[in-house]
Amino acid sequence: MTVKQASSGERSGRSGDGTTGGTETTGASGAVSERGERPVDDEEVHWLSPIEQRAWRAHLAAHKLLEHRLDRELQPFGLSLNDYEILVNLSEITDRRMRMSDLAEATIQSRSRLSHQISRMESAGLVARETCTDDRRGTFAVLTEHGWATIRKVAPHHVGSVRRHFIDLLTDDQLVELERAYAPVVRHLKDIR
Repeated sequence: MTVKQASSGERSGRSGDGTTGGTETTGASGAVSERGERPVDDEEVHWLSPIEQRAWRAHLAAHKLLEHRLDRELQPFGLSLNDYEILVNLSEITDRRMRMSDLAEATIQSRSRLSHQISRMESAGLVARETCTDDRRGTFAVLTEHGWATIRKVAPHHVGSVRRHFIDLLTDDQLVELERAYAPVVRHLKDIR
């Protein structure tokens, strides 16, 4: 559905990016759909303008395509992009260890999901778990020597991928503007976590 169609009251299924759509309903009469939902009056929805929709979809496409490409280029090293992010976080700490709760926060994932991932990385010898001496309920994720050697080996290749598929495609001015544009979004999302 286009923004023009949405504003004129035409309806279709929800699009993959959540910008437009809705369920097939009986219109503005207030009747309930087959799924028991009250129809949404198009006048109640602040539909995206053409430029807003283009910007949103450009962001989605760039994010998904870039993550897919970076993840794919890490596969020959036996790593996923999530694995790499964990290795980076641990390698940047002086003693190369983080509480699991802090690591979950840093990598923006649930503790249970992180625990499963750490288990896989333990099996590969990249990390180990250690009990916190000052808190028996707490656990550290620790970068092993093999993990340290791996991140040192892989990092130059990954940085090359980031440059090739992102940084070098933009000017310095565009990079500055991109950082400025994302700053309020990042602040907002961190505030409501």
